[in-house]
Amino acid sequence: MSDRPVIVIGGGLAGITAALDLAGAGRQVLLLEARPRLGGRAASARRDGRPLDTGVHVILRCYQQYRSLLRRLGVEHLVPIQDRLDITVLRPDGDRARLTRARRGPAPLHLLPALLRYAALPPAARLSAATAAAALRRVDPDDPRADLESFGSWLARHGQTRLSAERLWGLVSTAALNLPPAEASLGLAARVFRTGLLDGVDSGDIGIPVAPLAALHEEPTRQALLAAGARVTLGCKALGISRDTSGLTVTVRERAGAPHPVEAESVVLAVPHDHAAELVPADAAPDAADWLGLGHSAIVNVHLVLDRPVLPVPFAAVPQSPLQWVFDRTAPSGREGTGTQYLVCSVSAADTAVRTRAEDLVRLHLSELRRHLPEARRAALLDGFVTREPQATFRQGPGSRQWRPGPATRWDELALAGAWTVPGWPDTLEAAVRSGHAAADLLAGADRGGASRAGQARRPARTPLHQHDDRHEMEVTS
Repeated sequence: MSDRPVIVIGGGLAGITAALDLAGAGRQVLLLEARPRLGGRAASARRDGRPLDTGVHVILRCYQQYRSLLRRLGVEHLVPIQDRLDITVLRPDGDRARLTRARRGPAPLHLLPALLRYAALPPAARLSAATAAAALRRVDPDDPRADLESFGSWLARHGQTRLSAERLWGLVSTAALNLPPAEASLGLAARVFRTGLLDGVDSGDIGIPVAPLAALHEEPTRQALLAAGARVTLGCKALGISRDTSGLTVTVRERAGAPHPVEAESVVLAVPHDHAAELVPADAAPDAADWLGLGHSAIVNVHLVLDRPVLPVPFAAVPQSPLQWVFDRTAPSGREGTGTQYLVCSVSAADTAVRTRAEDLVRLHLSELRRHLPEARRAALLDGFVTREPQATFRQGPGSRQWRPGPATRWDELALAGAWTVPGWPDTLEAAVRSGHAAADLLAGADRGGASRAGQARRPARTPLHQHDDRHEMEVTS
């Protein structure tokens, strides 16, 4: 075996997963991350001495590989999951609806009571939605033809009105795909609804971290990597990858130092698609420029600190409103017991909001909160600010599948990772972890001279070591 390490470029969830797998298989591993912290897009900064997450990351019970990673890191208890799917839906002037699944199946009949009782839609629309749900269950997420149609056009063909699209289907698909139904891929929407809601009774039960993301993905990850024998270098930017007869070389620059080469046995490139297109050698991926066709879609979070509690549930959906989803993040931010409430309004498909002035966003979202929650009309705003993620996800529209390459390149020693490399899956934490496993499997298969299992379903916890490093910048404006 070579004395050169496997170099993992990128310390997001994809890179972390690949590094843990490879180190657990006895390989020398060196993980390089350009930023001063691990976690990629699922990490924390600080503001006024308090933790500030890059965004609110919701998971589902069906996120098996991500939850397995949390177990490996010893932090699964920090993301508790509902006993059963239960979503409060806010409507103007304090009216509310709920989407709650039955406790027993079979799927998808477990959702029928929720649809038939969903007060945000008229009765005829509820029955029509149940019929459309049955039809969506027959859409194959892995059929390339499904990727070419928009989810919105499919909904229209199956009798779903604009009201149904906005008050029901778009609640889930816009948040999951970071695009409105009219602009989202049918194939990816089918994956979201089938995997999360239609194919399993408890698959869509929701989990939200009760601690800052740093407590999940930063220090626990560093400790797990070191315990597995991996080395971690933060503040180290990869500038290029080359190959000669003796192996691969990664040119890096650490902080303000001069560029220098680091020899590698093999490389996992776990960075966003546009960064990967810049780094990957043309011989390894002649079509890398095509990856730029994936584009980006923005997410904006509007943060409101109020002088009293106004939201009585951990989170709520708000259809037909700029609010979209509202989360109570009082405890994770360290404000529990202060009598205040810290709410985060998570705005997906935020290409317009990302260019809007912070004070205008704060004013708009506070007004909308007061329109939907009468309790908020008496509350004073103590602090309001905005975090912007212009490149939060790739653009998950029709035809995007063609630009998602999978883990393999033309070089056996070079594998790709990141949620964008998993065709048929949305840009989620689960896809990021799956991509890390696939990249590690691919390199292990190449070393054995056999076929990799990268494209196959992976069983959880084959070894004890079982969104994506994203060049994911968070701008904070007050």
